[in-house]
Amino acid sequence: MKRRHFLASLAAAATVPRLSWADAGSPAFLAAAKAPDGSYAIWGLAADGTQIFSQPLPGRGHAATAHPERPEAVAFARRPGVFALVIDCVTGGLVARLTPPEGRQFNGHGAFSGDGTRLYTSEVVAEGSEGRIGIWDVARGYQRVGEFASNGIGPHEILRLPGQEVLVVANGGIQTDPTDRTPLNIETMRPNLSYLSPEGEVLEVVELEPDLWKNSIRHLSVRSDGRVAFCMQWQGDLMEPVSLLGLHDRGRKAVLAEPLPGEEFAMKGYAGSVAFGRAGREVAITSPRGGMVQAYSAEGEALWSVRRADVCGLGVCAQGGFTATDGAGLVSQITRDGITPFKRSDVAWDNHLIPIGV
Repeated sequence: MKRRHFLASLAAAATVPRLSWADAGSPAFLAAAKAPDGSYAIWGLAADGTQIFSQPLPGRGHAATAHPERPEAVAFARRPGVFALVIDCVTGGLVARLTPPEGRQFNGHGAFSGDGTRLYTSEVVAEGSEGRIGIWDVARGYQRVGEFASNGIGPHEILRLPGQEVLVVANGGIQTDPTDRTPLNIETMRPNLSYLSPEGEVLEVVELEPDLWKNSIRHLSVRSDGRVAFCMQWQGDLMEPVSLLGLHDRGRKAVLAEPLPGEEFAMKGYAGSVAFGRAGREVAITSPRGGMVQAYSAEGEALWSVRRADVCGLGVCAQGGFTATDGAGLVSQITRDGITPFKRSDVAWDNHLIPIGV
C-alpha cells in the first residue's frame, strides 16, 4: 500500500504544471527603484516599461538576476550589502533571504548556472576587499555550499557566457573601507576581467595597460556568441581622456573603444551600465554623472550619442536601439534619433536594467 501511494504521489507531482516567466507576466527586465516615500523595491518591467510586479526590499537595491527557467529573481543590496532576496515573481512571496558569511559582503550582482541549479554571488572579504564568488544550491533552498576566489580585488558584476558554464567576472580592483566604501588603494589598484570555471579555475585573464590601472572594470554585457562588453569607471584625473568601454573575445586582445570627437570628457569618467543592442550589432554605455548615452558598433567604432539627465539602466530594445531608465522615473527607447518615452512613474530607477530570459 505504501509503495502504491508513493508511486501515485510521484505521478501526481509529474502532472503539476511547472511555472514559467509567462506566469509572472513575461517581464523583459528587472530593475531596482526608490519610491517617493523613501522605500525600496525590485520591479519586473515589460519591454515597454510597464510595471508588472514589485517586491519591497529592506534597503537600497542595486541589481538582480533571473532564474533561467522558473519565475524567480534574486535581488541584491547595493554594495557593500548584507542581503539578497530570492523572490517568487508570480506570487510576490519571499523564497529565501541570503546572508553572506561573517566578514563578507555582497557586491551587488550574481548569476545562475545554465541549468539553474546553482547561484553564484559576487562578494568581498570586508577587510581588504579580496574577491570571492559564493556558491548557493538552488534545490536545497539556496543553501550556501562553497566559494572560490574571484581572481582579483573588488569583484562587481558576474555573468555566465551563453551556452557555456564559464563565468566572466569584472574585478574592479578597488579596495574599499567596509563601512562607507571609501577607496583605499587608488594608486595601486589593478582591475581585471577574469574567466573562471564553475569550480573557480582561472581560464583567462584580461588586464589593462599600466597607465589604465585606475580604470575600474565594473559592469558587463555578453553577446550570444560570447563577446564581452565591459564598462569602466576612471579613478584618476578627470582631465585625462580615457576609454570607458572595452570589448573582448576569449583568446584575443581586448579592444578599447574611443568616443566621438569632442565627447572625450562628456561621461565625466563614469560609465554606469553597458548593453548590446538588438542582434548584437551595437553596444552602448550610460553615464548618470554625465547625463549621456554613447553608442558604438560591436567592433568599437563610435556611432552616436544622446543626452538624458541621470540615465543609467540600459538594455536591448526590441524595436531597435536601447531601453533606458533614469532617476526621474522615465523608461524610454533611445536611438540615434533621440529619446522616445515609454513609461513615466513616480519611482526613481536605480542603476540597472537586468534582462530576463537571456
